[in-house]
Amino acid sequence: MNKPYVLGIDIGGTNTVFGIVDARGTVIASGSIKTKKHEKFADYIDELYQEATKLLVAHDAVGKVAGIGVGAPNANYYTGNIEDAANLQWKGNLPLGAMLEERFGVPVAVTNDANAAAIGEMTYGAARGMKDFIMITLGTGVGSGVVCGGNLIYGCDGLAGELGHVIARRGGRPCGCGRRGCLETYCSATGVVRSALEFLDAQPDISSTMRSIPSDELTSKDVYDAAKAGDEIALNVFKFTGRILGEMLADFAAFTSPEAFILFGGLAKSGKLLMDPLRESFENNLLSFQKGKIKILASELKEADAAVLGASALGWEAKSILNK
Repeated sequence: MNKPYVLGIDIGGTNTVFGIVDARGTVIASGSIKTKKHEKFADYIDELYQEATKLLVAHDAVGKVAGIGVGAPNANYYTGNIEDAANLQWKGNLPLGAMLEERFGVPVAVTNDANAAAIGEMTYGAARGMKDFIMITLGTGVGSGVVCGGNLIYGCDGLAGELGHVIARRGGRPCGCGRRGCLETYCSATGVVRSALEFLDAQPDISSTMRSIPSDELTSKDVYDAAKAGDEIALNVFKFTGRILGEMLADFAAFTSPEAFILFGGLAKSGKLLMDPLRESFENNLLSFQKGKIKILASELKEADAAVLGASALGWEAKSILNK
């Protein structure tokens, strides 16, 4: 029986999005669940299976799925496992691929969530035609997918490309990965909130609309809204964030010499608030022969679609990937 669809799944630190995708890259339908809802990983897999199955039933796609592709934090391309992801509540090695294959009865291929986004961008978005670029995802954490010569870089163990855990400030903020000062602790959505709280504490005499929000309820969107309204502290948070991200992208450019950086995720939608200080810092810190040559672009795909489409591309190849 011809199977015209694959299921693409993007597991984020906050939400998990899944979609039915056809061979032309059209997302037929999508759904989502909360990633942090369950204490046990098996219970999470059960809910994911149940909700995805409902979607398949509703769109007459039961028995028509050729494979499943999954993008997840710290997902190992070679083993199909999630390995000690800093932004997930479950620790240790989680047999994600094997558990999904058992539930759905079709081949499953797994990769890092940012790698999946990079595949989606290379196939359908701003990186079409590029063979050397770096995808940076700015969400709950900071992810990255490094493409060189048209191929994703996986490394010897399947876990290469963790640029979010390159040290931005030695001895800086503690990170969920166990290190201190990781880029993720400064330039993710949660990093923006941490910066805002630090700035508010350090400048008690400067008025800010953010002071009316309890510290444990402040979100990156609150910081963005305050900055858009001209809030001085919020504006400085974005300048600080952009400066650090620009410095680090310049460092990354030194060892891969990409044609472009593609920024994806909620924080990447901040427009000039983030991009202006980012681009200035980036150019100021580039090697002289790279100045003016490397583009910084925003993703051209819908926020959910890039990772889902990228993961779905793995779904078509799942059987051959797992047999390597």
